[in-house]
Formats: sequence, C-alpha cells, structure tokens
Amino acid sequence: MNKVVKNAEEAIEGLQDGMTVMFGGFGLCGIPENAITAILKKDIKNLVCISNNAGVDDFGLGLLLKNRQIKKMISSYVGENAEFERQLLAGELEVELLPQGTLAERIRAGGAGIPAFFTPAGVGTEVAEGKEVRAFEGKLYLLEKWLKADFAFVKAWKGDTMGNLIYKGTARNFNPMMATAATITIAEVEELVPAGELDPNFVHTQGVFVKRIFQGKNYEKRIEQKTIRK
Repeated sequence: MNKVVKNAEEAIEGLQDGMTVMFGGFGLCGIPENAITAILKKDIKNLVCISNNAGVDDFGLGLLLKNRQIKKMISSYVGENAEFERQLLAGELEVELLPQGTLAERIRAGGAGIPAFFTPAGVGTEVAEGKEVRAFEGKLYLLEKWLKADFAFVKAWKGDTMGNLIYKGTARNFNPMMATAATITIAEVEELVPAGELDPNFVHTQGVFVKRIFQGKNYEKRIEQKTIRK
C-alpha cells in the first residue's frame, strides 16, 4: 500500500477548525516543520494542540500561536516562547500544563487503548484539581486520562512508502507515541525510500499507524539555545 502524498499541503487535507492535533518534537528537535507551515498558510483556527512545548516566537508552533490559530495548549513546558507566556498570563490562551512524564504517558495510553491510569506525579498540586486521588500501599496517586487526537503530525529521519518510520537521535522523543494516538497520523520525513529498504529491526513506528507520508524540504533544524566558545 502506497501512502505517499506530494507535499504538506496535500497531507493536511481534512484538518478543520476546532480539531485536536498532536505535534511531535521536543523544543525545536524533531518538529514537523513542513506540516506546521502548511497549517499556517491554510489559516486553520481554534486548534487544541498537544505538544511538549510551543516552539519559539518565530518558529515551530510559535508561528501558529502568533497567528492566533491555537485555542488551547496541552503541554509540559512554556519554554522559550515569550508569546506563549504572554497569551497564558493574559488569559488569551487555554493552557493545561502537565508534568512531562504524565504528558508522555497520557499520549502513550491513548495509543495503547488504556483510558486511564494512576500516577504519583502532581498529587497535592494544582495539577490534581478536580481529579480522583486514591491510595495504593500507603501512597497517594492521581488518576489521569488518556490523550487522543484527530490528527498527529510527526517528523522522522527516514520512512518508506508504506509509512514505516525511523527517527534519528533525540527526534525520537514524543513522535513515536503520538503516531499511535491519533485517528489520522501524518508523517513527514527527510528521506523517503521504497518499501522493503528499511531494516525491520530498526523501525520505530510501524506503517500501520501512518495514514499519509511525504518527503519534507528546506528543514532549518534550528538550535533553541546555542552555546559557543569565545
């Protein structure tokens, strides 16, 4: 089965205002740059975004925030994005901040079909407001529910025409689990190869989870915090 589409514009077909969307990546590492640009150009509004953070002011999800296309962020880190911070403090953006491990596990649970789980993270904090707390073996745990999305946009180093994906280095962060937790998963890759060329032992995301795949272009791969010697 060939799942290849021509470009990001074709890949985002069906994405509509108000949908819940996952974006892979950690900081600026492993983010779906081409898909974000296509969504920006199409001006899709009122998105509920599930992502570790929101990029920076002029790159990544920061572009969608600046253009007021995001209604709510579910994330674990405000990060280096001053506009994210400003909209949060001004009450212009709905934000659900979670411990990073909880965010990751809620996404993984969504992909695994586990509707809820108990975790000690967040007990006794604002994170626990309105949630069930239960004791196990003398310790308090917080009930957290799965996270699922209408679309997930992930970015891989290499993929094949059937949608099998290999991530490189630290880009193997939220991408693999998000790929399993959406109704429609869109993958953009740096290198697209024919089916059968990838070693199955090194595939991180199986093609069964991927609906569409395309080869991206013009990746900037920015460094969020650059430190150099004098």
